[in-house]
Amino acid sequence: MNYNELWHLLAQRYDEGEAKAIARMTYEVRFGLTFSDLCLGKDTQLSADDQTELEEIAQRLSQGEPIQYVLGQTGFCGRFFIVNEAVLIPRPETEELCRWIAESEKRKVISDKCSILDIGTGSGCIAITLAAEMLQAQVTAWDISAEALEVARENAKRTNVHVSFEQVDALHLTSDILHQTSEVFDLIVSNPPYICNKERATMEANVLEHEPHTALFVPDDNPLLFYRAIAQYGQTALKEGGWLYFEINPLYADALADMLKMMSYYDINIKQDQFGKQRMMRARKK
Repeated sequence: MNYNELWHLLAQRYDEGEAKAIARMTYEVRFGLTFSDLCLGKDTQLSADDQTELEEIAQRLSQGEPIQYVLGQTGFCGRFFIVNEAVLIPRPETEELCRWIAESEKRKVISDKCSILDIGTGSGCIAITLAAEMLQAQVTAWDISAEALEVARENAKRTNVHVSFEQVDALHLTSDILHQTSEVFDLIVSNPPYICNKERATMEANVLEHEPHTALFVPDDNPLLFYRAIAQYGQTALKEGGWLYFEINPLYADALADMLKMMSYYDINIKQDQFGKQRMMRARKK
């Protein structure tokens, strides 16, 4: 199998541009061949073992398994992160959230020596990126999934940053947890589950079939479930003037802002992502 054969196979499931991008990523990440190499025909010079592996990769991709899971890694904010089906695949919108926080630190909106808590860390992409970009920050990350935390710890090790990982349920953030951690945080960030079940019909099949549903979905009748729990915890766990940063569902941006106001948060700011959707929010504790 060569590059043209691979992308034509994938075009049976994806549009042509995406099929070509997935094929190029496969050759570059797994076999070290750039697009220039492909143009020179080096894709026809793979060893027998590499060809066998390529066939296996092609079969998984043709069945709709995300390329990031097939290759076992993905790029995020200029770094590579291990991913598997225990964690969500990091999205460009989440990169924008990290950049917003890092830029706020550079503009002294938040302290360069702040203590940060990432709730629902998954692969650790947010916590690790902030630890790498904000070198004086103390970063803690929580997730309910032991399997996700295993991935996150390995990513921190590979990135050579220190993050304190703990197994904690975001829906049971009690004052007992605060006493156990002996922490009061300058900043709490979260990209929690925020997709309602009724939105499943509009989602890609490869997301529904492969990514962890516990990290994606909330009940239709309680779309702010995780935001409410985290904001309530922030009332105790955040320092005076401390910040909440969220990735959000655009459908519930106004409802979330109203809820935070009712909980006495202020300086609430909604930020659009690169696609013009209301995707991020921050608020400050009185």
